[in-house]
Amino acid sequence: MEEGTFDKKNILWFKDVSITDIPLVGGKGASLGELFSITPIPDGFVVSAYAFEKFLESIKKKIMDILDIVDIEDTEKLDKASEEIRSIIMVEDMPEDIKKDIMENYKNLRGFVAVRSSATAEDLPEASFAGQQDTYLSVKEEDLLNSVQKCWASLFTSRAIYYRDINKFKHDEVLIAVVVQKMVDSKKAGVLFTANVVTNSKEEIIIEGSFGLGESVVSGQVTPDYYLIDKNTEKLKEKNISNKSMGIFMKKEGGVEKRSIENPTERVLSEKELKELTKIGLKIEQHYKHPQDIEWAIDDKIYILQSRPITTLK
Repeated sequence: MEEGTFDKKNILWFKDVSITDIPLVGGKGASLGELFSITPIPDGFVVSAYAFEKFLESIKKKIMDILDIVDIEDTEKLDKASEEIRSIIMVEDMPEDIKKDIMENYKNLRGFVAVRSSATAEDLPEASFAGQQDTYLSVKEEDLLNSVQKCWASLFTSRAIYYRDINKFKHDEVLIAVVVQKMVDSKKAGVLFTANVVTNSKEEIIIEGSFGLGESVVSGQVTPDYYLIDKNTEKLKEKNISNKSMGIFMKKEGGVEKRSIENPTERVLSEKELKELTKIGLKIEQHYKHPQDIEWAIDDKIYILQSRPITTLK
């Protein structure tokens, strides 16, 4: 581990992080640290907000000069400013100590990783920063540093700049951390809500799943199987097996691809898997004391990829 006190480390492993570390590891990073202590998750580490701040030192003035004069109501000018800032970030050389720390820690994970941005302003909705474009799946060793830099650059998309301006957040006070997590080559994956998000009932659990990586479900590219479970008895109340004609899968050489599914109407989850997922979902909800929106994946066993509070319940 590199030198430095906890809040001056470039890299923090999930096992060393908890929900109180949002300023350093962002919402996603802190949530994974918390989950690490309660349920099986793929291991990983966070490139801290401190590392990002250090990286920015030599280019911060250039970035702020562009932001100070941009008219956010002029879409064309905003897009141009965003592009300019992101290209400044992408061509800037990462400090050697950060490069070294990322690559040395990566050796403990080996193989493909998922790289995701994790915003540090907890009172800003995640949506104001990170869309799908800030998640890089099945990243191989030689693309890791570039993917981290792309996540840093995502803090300056047109949408993120606009949102911060409108909500009077200072651009130089919002930082970003980057999660680097071992990739699960999942055979099936999906989401689990520990409340019924359609009826607002807290007495039911919804589990949705499809074949391959969970990305196809999360991004709405496939209609997943649907399972409704009674929270008190943990029994299946209703199921709807859909026609899942395609899935997103890892490629052997890195990255992901769409593939067609051989038996598209085959049921994704067995009774045993549903029971296990239900128990894990309840355990996570009890820990957070609030209904959760959970992403899961199954390879040889069940892994939880992330969990966040359901914010839409009435």
